[in-house]
Amino acid sequence: MATPSTDIQSILERLKIKELNEMQQASLQANEAHNDVVLLSPTGSGKTLAFLLPIVQQLDASKRATQALIVVPSRELALQIEQVFKSMQTPHKVTCCYGGHKREIEENNLIEAPAVIIGTPGRLGDHIRRENIKTAEIKTLVLDEYDKSLELGFVEEITFIIESLPALEKRMLTSATQAVDIPEFVGMKEPVELNFLPADAEPGNALAIQMVQTDDEKEVTLFRLICYLCNRSTIIFCNHREAVEETSAMLRDKGIMNTWYHGALEQRDREVALAKFRNGSVNVLVTTDLAARGLDIPNIRYIVHYHLPSSEEIFTHRNGRTARMEASGTAILVLGSDEYVPPYIKEIETIELPSTAEIPEKPKWTTLFVGAGKKDKVNKIDIVGFLGNKGGLKKEDIGLIEVKDFFSFVAVRKSKVPTTLQSIKNEKIKNKKVKIDVAK
Repeated sequence: MATPSTDIQSILERLKIKELNEMQQASLQANEAHNDVVLLSPTGSGKTLAFLLPIVQQLDASKRATQALIVVPSRELALQIEQVFKSMQTPHKVTCCYGGHKREIEENNLIEAPAVIIGTPGRLGDHIRRENIKTAEIKTLVLDEYDKSLELGFVEEITFIIESLPALEKRMLTSATQAVDIPEFVGMKEPVELNFLPADAEPGNALAIQMVQTDDEKEVTLFRLICYLCNRSTIIFCNHREAVEETSAMLRDKGIMNTWYHGALEQRDREVALAKFRNGSVNVLVTTDLAARGLDIPNIRYIVHYHLPSSEEIFTHRNGRTARMEASGTAILVLGSDEYVPPYIKEIETIELPSTAEIPEKPKWTTLFVGAGKKDKVNKIDIVGFLGNKGGLKKEDIGLIEVKDFFSFVAVRKSKVPTTLQSIKNEKIKNKKVKIDVAK
């Protein structure tokens, strides 16, 4: 049986595509001439093929090693790219790595190194640390929808992944928005930008407004929506404190980790809730309009109006939590059968939710409460040193640290928490016995 050809025309015939579009042709040419390429193009324009074709052209079939890594923000996107790659019917092996199913399955697939690996940041970082993925021959890196991957919880993992690629030569970033700067850690040097975004798009207005209409019970629709949003950083607004607690409990009962926040909470409980949300221990915050003003929480991707705002001003303030500092964001209205889009919203897109809901992967962080803070002359360096020296944690096991006056919060990799707490239970910070436990 003949080995399938990897020339462009043969691949297009197998995909039943007559010819490449302008964007895909430009990507092929740019990747042939340059090592660093940024591709900006709308969703649905064929970006996947625009980076897979250059990858295939660069793969060396004689090497039994992984040569290209594609990092994506969600398992759905990873599976979609894998399907396109398999449909190209090249002789190269591909595998997909993402959370939400057994790691052992992926470990078996990685024993014989795939030429191309596609995956989400957390799972890829995990495999690299376990040396399931051998990085010595990886020369090509694609960050697909990189703007979404730079949200809270992904930056650290992507930084680690890039630092683990000693032979990296080519970098390609794709996005459907131009409103995000390329971080220095990506390592691009004078990248070529291919901008195929519509000329009339307003780069300064990165907020999209969408709606989901329900004939079901509203809470069922909310649950399906949160599953659809796939554990991205989300604030859900309710109009009453009781509704906040009820909605939070409903989501928790259905398997969605979240925290809640309203004006009746004690100050320390407010601090705990916001710390968990900021550091990625939970990615869903259910709240009243108390959170619509003044909260310093970066990288919020979605605002969900579970209850409609009572005025245009409140709608604007709620939405102001996302699409900040030129980042993109989306506001979503959940409308019951007897509710309508407010008249001050002129353009809105309807979301069609999948018929089945899959519970998102649980966050990889847990928040620890440390009973010492600035007034005790304890700082972030003290906490990192203590957890490293006494708790046996590596740098990558420690996430965001917040030091308050009398206590602190620190995100620790969830899998490390039990052994860490056991190791430090009789230890002291700055010669003082300090309460340290999982933040409640």
